Amino acid sequence: MLRSHLFLLFLLLSLIGCEKLPPKPPSDVFITYVIAKGEHFSSQSVYKFYDNITDMRFTARFDSSAIYTNTLPSRQEDMNKLYGFADDNKQHHFSSARIGWRWFGGKLELHGYVYNDSIRTSAYITSVPLKTDLNCSIQVNGSQYQFTINGTRLTMPRKAKTPTGVGYRLYPYFGGTAPAPHEIRIKIRED
Repeated sequence: MLRSHLFLLFLLLSLIGCEKLPPKPPSDVFITYVIAKGEHFSSQSVYKFYDNITDMRFTARFDSSAIYTNTLPSRQEDMNKLYGFADDNKQHHFSSARIGWRWFGGKLELHGYVYNDSIRTSAYITSVPLKTDLNCSIQVNGSQYQFTINGTRLTMPRKAKTPTGVGYRLYPYFGGTAPAPHEIRIKIRED
């Protein structure tokens, strides 16, 4: 009798366990980084160390909050930072690769932004429309970084001694010198 009850219980549990669940709807896995008015650093920034970066891929989306006039108008050309990483197991002002951005000349410009041995360089990649997904990557290729945004590529020198990127994640940051003139929101999804 006990065996038959156990068998029925097992059969019942098996049938319940076989119930087909509906598929989960796709979720918006973007993280919204907010740079508050008067600040430089974004919310949602968490220290994250990496020791083998060969290809950082992410999707970014800017809204109309990326349109700004710098609080110091002479600094409108300053580069803000989108995303990237410190490299060579050093601080980011010594060795790093990021995508930079700025609102300049009535458009959103994206740049490669690199520190090599504490020397900062940047180079224009492309201009992009607001409210669109930007497929971005930063590849480590020996003595070069390759930046790609929606298929447009830029190569910049890399002087790090490590064969792959070794460092920590760098998050959205406003400035240069002047802080954010108003709240800025940037959505990023790691791919």
